[in-house]
Amino acid sequence: MASTSSATASSDPELYLIKQIRTHEVAIAELGSLSSSRTVYQKNGHLFFRTSIQNATSSEEICYLCWLMYDRTT
Repeated sequence: MASTSSATASSDPELYLIKQIRTHEVAIAELGSLSSSRTVYQKNGHLFFRTSIQNATSSEEICYLCWLMYDRTT
């Protein structure tokens, strides 16, 4: 799977960027639909860590904003 995504990034960087932004938008929407008492697992590198929905949402929003800022600089 990693080779597929890296090939996409090299062959069509704009499409890759759009996919990354959409992935974070979907993750934020899915996290928003969960009850606040539920815990979730967040991937950090190759490991998953248990965290709150609020922390996971904050992390996704930061990644989302980074991709948006990257889009404006390219």
